[in-house]
Amino acid sequence: MGKVSSGSHHIVPFGTYLKVLLVLLFLTALTVLVAKPVSGFDLGVFNTFIAMFVATLKAGLVAAIFMGLKYDSKLNLVVFFCGVFFLILFFSLSYLDVATRVLEKSTL
Repeated sequence: MGKVSSGSHHIVPFGTYLKVLLVLLFLTALTVLVAKPVSGFDLGVFNTFIAMFVATLKAGLVAAIFMGLKYDSKLNLVVFFCGVFFLILFFSLSYLDVATRVLEKSTL
């Protein structure tokens, strides 16, 4: 049988929330900087990849700290990453379906 939880929650110190807030604000500023090529930070096609990486970091911080995945059981972490894996899989397969279609004239 699995462990029985005592029902208590992990108390996150205020300093941790403050640090996460500052990191999220910095990453948001970085996202805005990357999104506007006129700001002088233009890396061409890599802007999109940097923006997606920063968004992934921000989502990971929110899930780990504010949703409590860092302090919760590892089973919840496995379920979370399985959901993310299948989301990526479904989007990838949908993209492959659209990208490999052969354009044909309509018979209508």
